Amino acid sequence: MRGLRATLATRIDQDLDAAVDDFAQEALMKILDGLESFRGESRFTTWAQKIAVHVAFTELRRRRWKDVSLQDLLETPNGNDFTPSFLSDPNAAPEADVTQRDLMALILELIETELTERQRTALLAVVQGGMPLDEVARRMGTNRNALYKLIHDARQRLQKRLEEKLGLTAADVLATFEKP
Repeated sequence: MRGLRATLATRIDQDLDAAVDDFAQEALMKILDGLESFRGESRFTTWAQKIAVHVAFTELRRRRWKDVSLQDLLETPNGNDFTPSFLSDPNAAPEADVTQRDLMALILELIETELTERQRTALLAVVQGGMPLDEVARRMGTNRNALYKLIHDARQRLQKRLEEKLGLTAADVLATFEKP
């Protein structure tokens, strides 16, 4: 509990002790269930602490996304700007900015017209919304592996259509958004 308290002190604003107690109890159940998996490569307390921290972080991620709907992640404030923040460059040259905007408009059009509703929801929730795969899978009533495959298929379909329409490979698209 001391290690959990120190790890979570900067991440939890209110009632740290209650949260640490809850996480420690949940971790203890996981530790007891997986006791046979302890290989002795580290101290037992180190192994147990790692499990406790993993349990706490998993629960904190769940709490973070608890009240966020998938639909909220799919809608943008202005209704049409899909550009993920990691691709946008506020300091881009005007020519590069226009090229990037045009390419993103085409990608958005392809997402809307070429993907199934389920593929579109999964892809946008993960890429645009930043929601963890496990949370999207839970909300879509599937598992992580099936969701990964769904997103993989969607990305392949988009890559194929970009190549057919513009002759662009995935590397070409990424190069368009590279920062100089």
